[in-house]
Amino acid sequence: MTLVIGEISYTNILPMFYYIDRNKLKEYGCEFVPAIPAKLNEDMANGLVDVGGISSFSYGEHSNEYRIFPDLSVSSTGKVGSIFLFSKRPIEKLEGSNIGLTSSSATSVNLLKIILHRFYELNVSFETTYPNYDNMMKQYDACLLIGDDAIMASLSKDASVYIYDLGEVWEKFTDLPMTYAVFATRKETFKKQASLLTEVHHQFLKSKARCIDNNFFEMIKSIQYQLGGTTSFWNGYFSGLNYELSDRHLDGLYHYFDLAHDLKLLEKPVKEISIWKPSSHVHSV
Repeated sequence: MTLVIGEISYTNILPMFYYIDRNKLKEYGCEFVPAIPAKLNEDMANGLVDVGGISSFSYGEHSNEYRIFPDLSVSSTGKVGSIFLFSKRPIEKLEGSNIGLTSSSATSVNLLKIILHRFYELNVSFETTYPNYDNMMKQYDACLLIGDDAIMASLSKDASVYIYDLGEVWEKFTDLPMTYAVFATRKETFKKQASLLTEVHHQFLKSKARCIDNNFFEMIKSIQYQLGGTTSFWNGYFSGLNYELSDRHLDGLYHYFDLAHDLKLLEKPVKEISIWKPSSHVHSV
């Protein structure tokens, strides 16, 4: 039986994938499918993907159907470094503005709505569009970009443009970490393939630990080959990210889900964040 693993190519989630033994997992029946976050969320909901680093918001929409892997996330306490609102005016002066939203995300889009509507009490309108910084800034008063699109835009933006890191704004108003992505699996998957899921979880944890142990050195070299950027920039970027899932992270998630439900962004409240418990042995052939 095949286990389909959704894989996002963004640098912020790469530590969980960089050192995994793909050949071993493929031998066991795993298949890796590349996707942007929005597509991965959709495919997971439709049963086309069994495991993935999905948007936290998408977990909130399907909390009764999914379970979260322990000790894994893409989070930050303060600056995240890859989720930015670019604006022609200061954020508190965006009343009545039209804001372009990336089509790539769910967590960040709804985080921005929470920030602008609840924290700054602004009345603004939103339009979802293809993530292209130059086009978005021509059409809108401000725009939201995430992942590598946001990083590249931040490195080349005009000096007159205001830039806001959503992780930093979230912490300022809540004093909590923000978790952007969680690793989740569908209910039927962990019931049928617990042993293989345990191996996959083990591989994710091992890859994460190795990246942290070597200060992301090898991974940063490969990222620079693809995207450029200085070593100091990428060191700073990864030092701001967090890949744990502590009680504090869960407090932040519950608060995010409560605010999203309050603003009718989430149809149902999230009463429990369900953590999957791996079996005590890994998969064997």
